[in-house]
This record gives sequence, C-alpha cells and structure tokens, in this order.
Amino acid sequence: MPPPQGLVGRGLAPAAGVINMEKAGIFSRLKAGLTKTRQGVLGGLDAVFSGFSQIDEDFYEELLETLIVADVGVRTASAVMDELREQVRKNHVKEPAECKKLLMDSIKEQMSTAASTVMPQITNAAPPTEKGILPLVILVIGVNGVGKTTTVGKLAALYAGQGKTVVIAAADTFRAAATEQLTVWADRAGANLICGQVGADPASVIYDALGALKAKGADVLICDTAGRLHNKKNLMEELKKIDRSITKALPAAERENLLVIDATCGQNALNQAREFGAAAHITGLVVTKLDGSAKGGIVVAIQSELSMPVRYVGVGEQIEDLQAFDAVAFVDALFAE
Repeated sequence: MPPPQGLVGRGLAPAAGVINMEKAGIFSRLKAGLTKTRQGVLGGLDAVFSGFSQIDEDFYEELLETLIVADVGVRTASAVMDELREQVRKNHVKEPAECKKLLMDSIKEQMSTAASTVMPQITNAAPPTEKGILPLVILVIGVNGVGKTTTVGKLAALYAGQGKTVVIAAADTFRAAATEQLTVWADRAGANLICGQVGADPASVIYDALGALKAKGADVLICDTAGRLHNKKNLMEELKKIDRSITKALPAAERENLLVIDATCGQNALNQAREFGAAAHITGLVVTKLDGSAKGGIVVAIQSELSMPVRYVGVGEQIEDLQAFDAVAFVDALFAE
C-alpha cells in the first residue's frame, strides 16, 4: 500500500525497487478484486468485438448496452461512446477489434475529467498547537452496512504504519458492535480510541476526541459516525451538527469528509452521494466491496458524473485491500486479460 498523500519525500517513501514491487502487488490485488466485474464486462465486450465484422450503429449500440449493464450509467456510457466515435473517425479505424484500446482510453478520459484533488497533507509529527503545524481530521459517513467502521480501522492502520499518531472517535454511539470493532483496530494500530456510552450524543464524542487530538499533539483524527439514511432529515441534521463542531473546534485543520458507498448498490450509490453532499461538503469517496460486485462500473460513473473524487476502493477484507484509487490503474485492471 502506498503511503497516504503528502508523506512521500519525508523519509517515509520506500526505495524505487520496493515501489515497483509494491505497485505490482497492488495491481494484482486490484485485478483480483475486479474479477466479477471484469468477467461480466469483458465477456460482453469481447462478444461485441468478435461478433461484428464492421463498425456501424448496431456495433455502437451493443457496446453502449454492455457498459450500461456494468452500471457505468447511461450518461457516462453515452459520453464514452461519443468519445469513442470521435477517435474511430479521427484514427480511421475499420475493424471492431481495434476499438478495445480506444474504448479503454475513452473511459480513462471520462474519469480524468472529474475532480481529482489529492488527500490533504499531514505536515509532520509535531504538536498541532505549534504555529504552522496542522492535524488532519477525517469524517467518515455513509448508510448502514457499507463498511464505514472497517474503513475507519484500515485508514487508522495505514496512517499509523507511516509513523503518524492517530486518534479514533467512535461516534457511532447507537451500535455497540461498532465500538468493539474499533477497539480491535485501535489496538492493532496503536491508536487512541475515544468513545462514549451507548446512545450518547455523537457530537460530544467527537468533541472529546478533538480535545484528545490537541492534548496528545496527534497527527490524524478519524471519526466514525452512525449509519444514516440519506433521506432521513433528523439524521442528516445531526451530521451537519458534527461537521460544524469540527470546524468550530479546529477551524484551520486539514479536513476530509469521506463518504463510504457500497459498490453492490449500483446506481443508488450515486443518489446517496448527491444527498449526502447536500448535508456535508463531501471531499472524497471510498467505494467498498468491489470484489463482491459484478457492477464495478459504478466507479466509472461516480468519478465521471460527480464532483467528488474517489479516494480509496475496497477489493477485499485485508488491510492491503483498501487501496488508494488510481483511475488509470483501475481501468487497466478492469480490462486486463
């Protein structure tokens, strides 16, 4: 797993040979995690490429339908096909089989047009109260069952593994199992866990965690939150309250509001992202359970249609299966033979 953004160049980056080996391992895990989607997408695409003797409207329609079935979405799939048509015309392509590389490039182009900022940097391990030294506060939100708590734990382990001091706020006070999970992750990562009583005000837990962040001079605070339905007004108002409390307590801190969505939810994930975006400024997304979905094309739709960059993708249960997202690597893994 590569170090979180901002750590490279601070004495924490591995040697070049190690980096190449890590990249190869990361790509292999990504490729394996996308097996179900790849089999579905490539099976359909290969049938189109081999089933047509010429590039005509029927050929384009079949490609479009295959992309939509993979949950790329009508809007994104249409944009991909428009770009493909243009490249076919410009490059005088005559054979359907020659379109595969052009299709991959078209998908990459659509994904690259989305917001593509990097994770906020962690300056160093000095106390955040010192002038010019800022902590990173990550708020993790989403509906029940998408993998928020596991994502919080994996992020804590990743940052701790880079020598950063981590505080975890167990603000999902309505689910005792969430605190139990985070206790295990905190022990593994050597992180400080701040939790409250069952049913306690989530904002109060985060307030205590902010105090611990300052007192310990920690680098990162990662806040778990209760699973909430994006169409439940009272829960979304609570999310706004939490967001405001963080801003008030640490107005100058680096912020990251991560929305965790389940790849198996398909197009509903887009709706969740839009609704959550109205309650909090979503700076990035984590797409989980790609290894269990045959419709991983939703990542293409998300990156293309929403001004919310994908930060991480989950392709398995192990800590190394939470991977920093790279659009080019994702498409290459999706189309890998």
